[in-house]
Amino acid sequence: MKVLFANKFFFRNGGSEVVMFQERDHLLGAGHEVVDFSMQDERNVPSPHAAFFVGRQDYRGGAGKLGKLKSALSLLHSSEAVKRISALIRETRPDLVHCHNIYHQLTPSIIGAAKKLGVPVVLTLHDYKPVCPTYNRLHDGKPCSDCLDGDFSHVLRNRCAEGSRGKSALLYAEAVVQRMMGSYEKVDAFIAPSRFMQESIAHRVPGDRIRLLYNGIDTNAVRGSGEDGGYVLFLGRLVQEKGVETLLRAHARSTAGWRISIAGTGPLADELMAKYNPSNFVGYVAGDALKAMIDRASVVVVPSEWYENCPMSVLEAMAYGKPVVGSRMGGIPELVEEGRTGLLYEAGDVDALTAALDRLMASPELRAQMGAAARQRVESAFSLDAHNAGLMDIYKSILGT
Repeated sequence: MKVLFANKFFFRNGGSEVVMFQERDHLLGAGHEVVDFSMQDERNVPSPHAAFFVGRQDYRGGAGKLGKLKSALSLLHSSEAVKRISALIRETRPDLVHCHNIYHQLTPSIIGAAKKLGVPVVLTLHDYKPVCPTYNRLHDGKPCSDCLDGDFSHVLRNRCAEGSRGKSALLYAEAVVQRMMGSYEKVDAFIAPSRFMQESIAHRVPGDRIRLLYNGIDTNAVRGSGEDGGYVLFLGRLVQEKGVETLLRAHARSTAGWRISIAGTGPLADELMAKYNPSNFVGYVAGDALKAMIDRASVVVVPSEWYENCPMSVLEAMAYGKPVVGSRMGGIPELVEEGRTGLLYEAGDVDALTAALDRLMASPELRAQMGAAARQRVESAFSLDAHNAGLMDIYKSILGT
């Protein structure tokens, strides 16, 4: 089997790249062939197909009005991406194209290019772009479902793109153009990493073309030490929708005296450090240092206030044998078993979050019990082996093999 992976970043930029590289490595390890299609970037890992990658685009606008116009038009439809992926397909003859994060720099127009050449297409849904022009289903920082019925004009009325009329108009135009082109309608199979995502996208495409496949984690490569360092850990971007301020308010409200570590950076960093104890913030952490922080944590908190899909942070915590306290948002309740592998609370409810963390931090025995159950659950339901097996089943069903 030969699979062409299309993703706008060819380095580990976020969760979608983690998943894509995991799948790519599996195929190579199983003796299959892979073809890469992405955007040129000095951070890219080596690829024999780099000559076909599109030029780098950051969409901050070119010099003057003409440059900005060209950037806007390429966001709607990238003729360069269509030309280059078509040439790559003709040269390598893949059996199928698997798209991950293709929006803006590659654009969904590459779906039609592949189909025109007779190659089936699979698209993994890392976000809500087919049913939300801004991809995140947020309006003024709050969860939103306005565009699920297909009326994308809400993005204009609400100025959903950073409050900007111009940016919102561009994203509205992008959604309308892609619907006119039938880009998503041409996809043979969508991969939804959560039931919540599956149900959301079913508003746009037939449900029988959406396959549920949770993200996976290599449990064989993760072995927690069993250490409990006595602190609550948050890891992620410091943005409103991640709920980090709700967590900090819960910590401030608690009288139990437990410690907290905030690992990450983002636009709210300075504001939050000015309002709360700056010693609780450890900044950006990655690699072995991040693994050690998770391994020593007592509890990992995912207090998201947007519709999370299948957050890798939950799976990583479970793999290290840590209980997870998570909000009832998006796909989080599908991962965390209430009262067995962690605790759930209503998003934004400071008192409920405080009570959940007080309960867990008061009982090392309960933390150990839930952590062991979390490890058992991730091994049985969210292992990388299970993900890869499900992926191959999807490929075979599309190819009729």
